[in-house]
Amino acid sequence: MTSNLQIRAFFDEATKTVTYLVWDHTSRDAAVIDPVLDFDFASGEVDTRSVEQVLAAARELQLKLSWALETHAHADHLSGAPYIKAKTGARIGIGEHIREVQKIFRPIFNATDLNPDGGDFDRLFTDGERFRIGELEVEVLHVPGHTPADVAYRIGDAVFVGDTLFMPDYGTARADFPGGDARQLYRSMRRLLDLPPQTRLFMCHDYKAPGRDTYAWETTVQAQREQNVHLKDGVTEDAYVAMREARDATLSAPALLMPSIQVNIRAGRFPPAEANGVHYMMVPVKVKDASTAPAVLGDTAAR
Repeated sequence: MTSNLQIRAFFDEATKTVTYLVWDHTSRDAAVIDPVLDFDFASGEVDTRSVEQVLAAARELQLKLSWALETHAHADHLSGAPYIKAKTGARIGIGEHIREVQKIFRPIFNATDLNPDGGDFDRLFTDGERFRIGELEVEVLHVPGHTPADVAYRIGDAVFVGDTLFMPDYGTARADFPGGDARQLYRSMRRLLDLPPQTRLFMCHDYKAPGRDTYAWETTVQAQREQNVHLKDGVTEDAYVAMREARDATLSAPALLMPSIQVNIRAGRFPPAEANGVHYMMVPVKVKDASTAPAVLGDTAAR
């Protein structure tokens, strides 16, 4: 009964992320998609103000939160899913290919505490799997390319696309993170754009394209096919891949890349505290000129 679907969006200005509260009007069963935990990198301070706004709305609407759903392991914000789980008992779900992302990043961050089979999450969804939010049926679509693990959640005529497509005037997501692939991303987006023209698409981010004064995060398949500046009808796979790879080569790493990946591959859990009770984030250090590494890093061999 998709006519029962209700949606409320919450926009986080700091990370340009959209979190969605979705619920079944009849049963009041609900899910949160891509919740944000506030994190100030300069001070190391964590705050729950953004996720508390969502929880306050759920209480006001008398909703029962059953799910905290991730579209992928985000590289630009920390997940608020564990906080939602602690407060409501909601289960944390993500696509099963999170295991591939964990395999990539576990050695990079020496995350020996990480459960490498996705066990930090409560549910790993397979492509085409269906589950329910009250009377609403949710279909999981595996849409890799931005990362190997990306999924979209389809509820009737609404699809929450994660980091695949952006608004038509802004284009598409990057594909240069480890495990990303522009060709895969093209095929995933075409899968989404093969849905009926009036299907509503809900973005995970918006950055206000040049000439647009307001943020926006809802569009349609038809609008994307006719207007997307990277992917409208007629753009071939090879042309898209060439554009995407050239564009990605000019992009800087997201400001919160290091903390976000470490936390999000753990289903929002922070690395274990050290003996002093403090949680620390790892920053792998690479020296641009390998021949100078011992001197730069102060290795004893260089003394």
